[in-house]
Amino acid sequence: MFNKKMVTDLDVKGKKVLVRVDFNVPLAEGKVGDDSRIVAALPTIQYLLDQGAAVILCSHLGRPKGVDLAFSMRPVAEYLGTLIDAPVTFASDCVGEPAETAAAALQPGQVLVLENTRFHDGEKKNDPEMARQMASLADLYVNDAFGSAHRAHASTAGVTDHLPAAAGFLLEKEIKYLGNAIAEPERPFVTILGGAKVSDKIGVIENLLEKSDQILIGGGMANTFFKAQGFEMADSLVEGDAVDTAKALLDKAGGKLVLPVDVVIADAFAADAAEQVMDVGDVPDGWRVLDIGPRTVEAFGAIIADAGTVVWNGPMGVFEFEKFAKGTFAIAKAVSESNATSIIGGGDSISAIKKSGLDDKITHISTGGGASLEMLEGRILPGLAALDDV
Repeated sequence: MFNKKMVTDLDVKGKKVLVRVDFNVPLAEGKVGDDSRIVAALPTIQYLLDQGAAVILCSHLGRPKGVDLAFSMRPVAEYLGTLIDAPVTFASDCVGEPAETAAAALQPGQVLVLENTRFHDGEKKNDPEMARQMASLADLYVNDAFGSAHRAHASTAGVTDHLPAAAGFLLEKEIKYLGNAIAEPERPFVTILGGAKVSDKIGVIENLLEKSDQILIGGGMANTFFKAQGFEMADSLVEGDAVDTAKALLDKAGGKLVLPVDVVIADAFAADAAEQVMDVGDVPDGWRVLDIGPRTVEAFGAIIADAGTVVWNGPMGVFEFEKFAKGTFAIAKAVSESNATSIIGGGDSISAIKKSGLDDKITHISTGGGASLEMLEGRILPGLAALDDV
């Protein structure tokens, strides 16, 4: 149940509204490389403009160490100007004189994009003074940045101490999809987990063992489970520190954790490596597991075909290499062809589904990797908790 105030609950006409968006997008040679996150925020921005608000957008971009113009929001502001029919201006800081002057001049129906919030140390520290300065630019606050809602930063949590605070349409949509998938899934509820590390997803597995009907494990993290079963993994990626945890999870799972039955191994971590398929067992010296095998694809596919709800986070192999992308793309196809409510989160899974050209067949593609994982763990997101209750 979504119990936070929505942007539609605010009287925004003639007001300045500070909107935290997730414009943490890839830049290539000073240009926006992937606009998915920008497009996802457009409904909230357009609604505010239509209601007669002046819109001030703030976001972080990348992990700059202090002011680093390679991470400037300026190209994002320029790109946004091509997507909406409204004047878009840019302030060279998110606090202080540049921001204050630009915000003071902003009129209803106009958009101002502030410079990268992470150019200031106070952002990640949730510094009260930075939060106060940002809040002073506006009359109201809207958080539409699901991808940053798991962080208690100045622009996601601190500003709510000073302004009426509500959720945007994207934040509401993300919380409803992921929240409902966990709380009231249509069954069978199948979770697919991949990626490199078990340690990143221990909390997710523990939480979902109680809620999921089956959890399919692929990617590098499967190797750690194989090691926990006593197999020699040769040059495969294995998290030594997580082997005991993997063993404990297998003991606790009671058959809910489904591991690959065959794998694709390679003689090098390279796109042109020699490859072969083998049943799960001791990996030969000098070889490493880089993908799930065809029998696993078939077994996982049969489980997915019967699912009522599918949540997927993490690729099944090293899908950046074409030879070792088959498992990930086959799972993407299986999810897209199922009748299940399908939710995909995490950057690599989203890249895979887009590369496979099947993204339009997925019910919901989440914009937040870390945030979606924390929701799957059952954690409270600070950026959501900070908003005003209904």
